[in-house]
Amino acid sequence: MIKLVISNQRGGVGKTTTTLALARHLAGKGKRILVVDTDPQGSVSVTLGLKPSSYLSHFIGLRYALKDCIVSAHPSIDVLCSSRDTVQAEAMLMGAVGREQAFVHLFTPVEAAYDAILFDVAPSVTLLQTCAMVYCGKALVPVDMDPLSLHGAVATHELTRILNELLRTDVRVAGLLPTQVNLRLQMTEVITNSLKSFAERASILLLPAIRTDTTVTKATKQRVFLQDYDDTCKAMEDYRTAFETLLPFLEASPHVPVAAQA
Repeated sequence: MIKLVISNQRGGVGKTTTTLALARHLAGKGKRILVVDTDPQGSVSVTLGLKPSSYLSHFIGLRYALKDCIVSAHPSIDVLCSSRDTVQAEAMLMGAVGREQAFVHLFTPVEAAYDAILFDVAPSVTLLQTCAMVYCGKALVPVDMDPLSLHGAVATHELTRILNELLRTDVRVAGLLPTQVNLRLQMTEVITNSLKSFAERASILLLPAIRTDTTVTKATKQRVFLQDYDDTCKAMEDYRTAFETLLPFLEASPHVPVAAQA
């Protein structure tokens, strides 16, 4: 089973676009996917125009059944949407014993219904991001061509190190994904070279880059998956190449969360 967090401590790098493109890519392979949005801004529901009656906050804070909280975005893709109330639900977990393992207890019972669970997390270190990383064990880090995005990627890698040290878990960055790449800009070369150096030092897989493409914005305006708007656009061609490079690494070594090991 694939369990993956899409994370960068910098916003605007393409986390939600990447999450949904990966979900749709897996659906095209006959997989059944659960997308979980833990960002109070609710980017997933906004991007796809979803209007659920219940949210992540109901699943976490009120212990609603997952089936009563998810909404279908595709015949093979369910989404657990986030809202501003996610902040209050997260606060309820703060005092819980073993709070970092909360998602292990919440999502392990529903794994049989899915082939992949993907988490789109907020661009900051939150308890819910920690819970997602402990549960999944692997993170995909999109990095756009901005120095702050690169710093955010380094911070995400450092977070995995801290979690492993403090919680004795095994969380890793599965791949770095360059996004919004425009080869005509000088900064692109600077960031790309820095990203290559960081990937080599940290022994992290550097994935093929995603080029800038206005089709991404057009698909968002239509509230549809990028693949369903234009499956032949530049960005989608690049995403397919990147995902096919990444998937063998995700499928090769399934993660066993700390609580499940105990």
